[in-house]
Amino acid sequence: MNRSILYALLAAVLFGASTPLAKVLTADVPPILLAGLLYLGSGLGLTIIRFARDRGWQASGLKAAEWPWLLGAIGFGGVLGPVALMFGLTSTTGAAASLLLNLEAVLTALLAWIAFKENTDSRIVLGMVAIVAGGVLLAWPHGRIGQSGWQGPAAIATACLCWAIDNNLTRKVSASDALFIAGCKGGVAGVVNVALALLLGAALPSAHRVLPAMTLGLFGYGISLVMFVLALRGLGSSRTGAYFSTAPFVGAAIALLFMGEQVSWQFWLAAALMALGVWLHLTERHGHAHTHEVIEHGHRHVHDAHHQHEHPADWDGSEPHSHPHRHEPITHSHPHFPDIHHRHSH
Repeated sequence: MNRSILYALLAAVLFGASTPLAKVLTADVPPILLAGLLYLGSGLGLTIIRFARDRGWQASGLKAAEWPWLLGAIGFGGVLGPVALMFGLTSTTGAAASLLLNLEAVLTALLAWIAFKENTDSRIVLGMVAIVAGGVLLAWPHGRIGQSGWQGPAAIATACLCWAIDNNLTRKVSASDALFIAGCKGGVAGVVNVALALLLGAALPSAHRVLPAMTLGLFGYGISLVMFVLALRGLGSSRTGAYFSTAPFVGAAIALLFMGEQVSWQFWLAAALMALGVWLHLTERHGHAHTHEVIEHGHRHVHDAHHQHEHPADWDGSEPHSHPHRHEPITHSHPHFPDIHHRHSH
């Protein structure tokens, strides 16, 4: 299996597992404050990991042209998205909100295909439809959703659009340090949500509530986001979003296995639909003659057909390794994903 697919599925597992665990914490921590603590745990934890990995603070390595993409992703995904969601939840039922949140994967794919010209085919579209249908079925309430006006659902749909924009903007910088990208996004989102919660009158809980929330945030939001960025690097936005859409199933499965919750026929049908969607994506084969333009970037790599370049005299020959490098023009044909080396027109 492609390593990037494993990253995407691992991101979904970590995020999906965090949902039922976070539900346990909502009994003692207000929702907006809990969201802030989860994000803060992500940002702070990843910063510490990066500091330890690099044995001190290192520059991000982002080029000047990449900063607007990252800042845009942080603004849409870390600030506007969570605020729009919290506003929407004040006047929308939980069942309706769960259904509406499935819009994120659809909007991510649509933006990738239409605005960012990411290639797709009928197999990928069918896989996306199956996965999203499974998510909708999994979230579908047993009773009536209820009506609460259009403002709440519109706000949640806006949040989904913000996260879809975030996913596609993050794709633009996915070749850079994933720890730095995820740490920045988590830190900003955490500060914004905690500040918002305090402005609305929430009080900080005791340490024995804060620490579990931040630890959960590190894994469910932080490391999950690192895996998501790595998947974006190798799969592009639409495919990564599709795999990540299996997260609700993971959360439901954990609630079933470890929390004693009961499931209906909807759960098993949703599982079958999601499995079908993932299978359609796993068995995708996309290959044609294509031309690589000149590109300069830096990321972890081995010397495959796309990485035939010069090295400094002090290189010790180790692989994989990471350094700024230049790709010369090349035309060839082979199966590929819309990864950081294959974002060409069709």
